[in-house]
Amino acid sequence: MRSETSAAGRSGDASAWLALGLVQELSPRRAHELVARFGSPEDVLAAPARLLAEAGLSDAVVQALGDAPARAPREAARVAAAGATLVVWPDDRYPASLRQIPDPPLVLAVRGTLVAEDDIAIAVVGARRASEYGRRVAGELASDLARSGVTVVSGLAAGIDAAAHRGALAAGGRTIAVLGTGIDRIYPSWHAGLAAEIVRRGALVTEFPCGAPPLAFHFPRRNRVISGLASGTVVVEAAEESGSLITAQHAVEQGRDVFAVPGPLGPGHRGPHRLIREGATLVTGAEDILAGLGRDLVARLAAARAAAAETTLTTDERRVLAGVGTDGGHVDEVIRRAGLPAAHALETLLALELRGLVAQLPGKRFRRQAA
Repeated sequence: MRSETSAAGRSGDASAWLALGLVQELSPRRAHELVARFGSPEDVLAAPARLLAEAGLSDAVVQALGDAPARAPREAARVAAAGATLVVWPDDRYPASLRQIPDPPLVLAVRGTLVAEDDIAIAVVGARRASEYGRRVAGELASDLARSGVTVVSGLAAGIDAAAHRGALAAGGRTIAVLGTGIDRIYPSWHAGLAAEIVRRGALVTEFPCGAPPLAFHFPRRNRVISGLASGTVVVEAAEESGSLITAQHAVEQGRDVFAVPGPLGPGHRGPHRLIREGATLVTGAEDILAGLGRDLVARLAAARAAAAETTLTTDERRVLAGVGTDGGHVDEVIRRAGLPAAHALETLLALELRGLVAQLPGKRFRRQAA
C-alpha cells in the first residue's frame, strides 16, 4: 500500500530536502508530516519558531532546523567528494518501492546507479557470524535470483550479507548494499573491495550523512530501507534476537513478503524457524521466492532473461530463432525458414530450448518463450 506521505511534498528544491534530511532530531516520518503541513521543505525551514512550536517541535529541533540550510552545501560537497550523488524525495531516480513505506528517507546518498529494473528486488539477510551452510545457501539463492533478473538487496555486513552480494555479482546480476554509515565510510572496512564491485554493478545507498560512524542504533533504521527497497525479505540464518528479524518485521509492516530458510537445530537457526512458525514462506530454493513475487513479475523476469540471452546469440542461433517466428511453427517449417542443414538446425533448436528462448509443444511444434 502506498504511503500517505508519498503523495505529499513531491516538489521543492533539492538543497531544501537535503537540509531537512540533515536534521537528525526529526524522524523521516515526522519530517514528511511537517512538509505536508507547511507545504514544502523550504516552508518548513523558513517557518517562524512560533509555528514550529505549535507543530509540536521542541526548542532543540527548532534550533536544528534553523542551522540546517547552512549545513546542506557542505554535505553536498562531501557527498560529491566521495564519488556519490544525492537522490532526494521528488527525484525521478528515487526508488519507487521505497516511496511506499511509512517512513521513507528524505534523501539518499548513492554510489553507483539505481535503475528501473531494481523495482524487482529481494532482500537477503542473516547472521554476521554465519555458518558455512548459511553462507553457501545465501550465495546460491542470490545467484539464482540474480540470474532470474532480480536485484539482490542486503546490508554489506559480514556473513550472510556479504555472501548474498557476492552471489549476485558472481551471476552477473545487480545488487544494492544499504549502509548504516555515511557514504564515505565502508563498514566493515575489509569489505572495501566488495563495495567497489557493488558500485560497478549496482549501488551503495545510505540516508546517513557523510562521516556518520557505524553506531548501533543506525542499523535498525538502516534495516527498514533494506526491506523497503525489496518486494520481499529472505532470512537465511539468524538467532532469535537478530537484527535480521528486525528487517523481517519491517517487511511485515511495509506489506512485503517474508521468506525464511530452515536449517539444523540450534540457536543460529531459531530466527528463521520462528518466522516459519509465524507464517513466513519456507524457502527450499529460489523458485519458492520467485513464485511469491506473483505471476506478473515472474513473466516480466522471464522476458528480461530472454532479452538478455538474445544479446549473446550466434548468427545461426538468430536465424533459427527468426525461423521460429513470433507465432511459432512446426519443426520442418522452422528448418525451412532458417535455411540451415536440418541436423544443425535441430541442434540449434535444442540449444535455444535449453537457454529458455524457445519451448517445444506437442506435435513437434516450437514457439518463442518470450519476446
